[in-house]
Amino acid sequence: MIAKDIEIMAPVGSYESLMAAIQGGANSVYFGIGKLNMRSRSSKNFTLDDLAKISAICKQNNIRSYITLNTIVYDQELDEMKQIIDTAKANDITAIIAADLSVIQYARSQGVEIHISTQTNITNIEAVKFWANFADVMVTARELTLKQVSDITGKIEEEQIKGPSGNLVQIEIFVHGALCMAVSGKCYMSLDTMNFSANRGACLQVCRRGYKVTDLDGEFELEIDNEYIMSPKDLKTVDFLDKVLKAGVRVLKIEGRGRSADYVKTTSRIYRAAADACVTGKFSEENIAKWNTELAAVYNRGFWGGYYMGKKMGEWTEKYGSMATKRKEYIGKVTNYFSKIGVAEIKLETKELTVGDEIQINGPTTGVYEDQVAEIRVNEKKVVKTIKGEFCSIPTKELVRRMDKVYRVFEAEEE
Repeated sequence: MIAKDIEIMAPVGSYESLMAAIQGGANSVYFGIGKLNMRSRSSKNFTLDDLAKISAICKQNNIRSYITLNTIVYDQELDEMKQIIDTAKANDITAIIAADLSVIQYARSQGVEIHISTQTNITNIEAVKFWANFADVMVTARELTLKQVSDITGKIEEEQIKGPSGNLVQIEIFVHGALCMAVSGKCYMSLDTMNFSANRGACLQVCRRGYKVTDLDGEFELEIDNEYIMSPKDLKTVDFLDKVLKAGVRVLKIEGRGRSADYVKTTSRIYRAAADACVTGKFSEENIAKWNTELAAVYNRGFWGGYYMGKKMGEWTEKYGSMATKRKEYIGKVTNYFSKIGVAEIKLETKELTVGDEIQINGPTTGVYEDQVAEIRVNEKKVVKTIKGEFCSIPTKELVRRMDKVYRVFEAEEE
């Protein structure tokens, strides 16, 4: 096994996160077009008009591009589905991630590479053999243990199960990000209670809420251990990534198309580093501890290792929303950049900025720039602090751009 054989697949919901994935060292990105994907409601999806630009960026940076076209599809949407696949083919998008047979059959008829989505819930070798008629890459169900995954990859090798390309089938698993209480995400709570279908990409995440139990007479009300009993903690496998790779997995997928660009950059960078460390013999407790600290700093609901190590029950988050150890707040935007001297001009729109502050500058071309403010000037004079409404200038180590958004990053305990 060599490092370049291990693919880090990053989630992308915007141009900022696309550039962040590249900055983080991802080998591939996956994203939605329009509404026929499992994040059609909760994240900003791209349009058909974006495909040429996305493809060009991916080719320029030597990364693969995957469109998630993974919802169930109705008759009235077949033309839209075909248009997405046709446009993907015309723009050399690498593959379509799909679960609905209409999508799979049409993509295959057009010679477009197919990857099988987690929505198909692959749990055994016979399912792998069936889907190998259509795809070279497929995701196994998140409910499997690593032993079960290893058995599948072993049989693929032993029986020489190949996809349409003639290559052995590759197994992909989710290694980080949100988990759903339902089997492979096939949940009906949102549809039942709010008439928004999770299987159509419109989940309202009713399960993430806290609940109380009231007796039928209305006399007693119980709060259930202050736990969000249907909201699992986020998956994190960096602690045992060496075991994931030993199980024969070569595609490591990060969940989070609805999450921020700094989440994408951080998770991509860390899983790339951890995968490389497994190959070079540097997968140490010291490095694992450092990676865990960095992962905890970006959006998460708390962490557990999922079912991979044999756990039978989920672990439930302790609060609503993020448990990240760091937060960020918008403070302004870049109004100019002086490339010869490496200085950004910023208009402070909401808060002050102080020397020593940790900042992020995010933009569709910039991606995520992270730094600590070393110097501030207002009207060319050095100051310790600048306040809301002022224009200031700060030195940066990398190019940033006009209209990039500027955030102050701080410890969550400061809130």
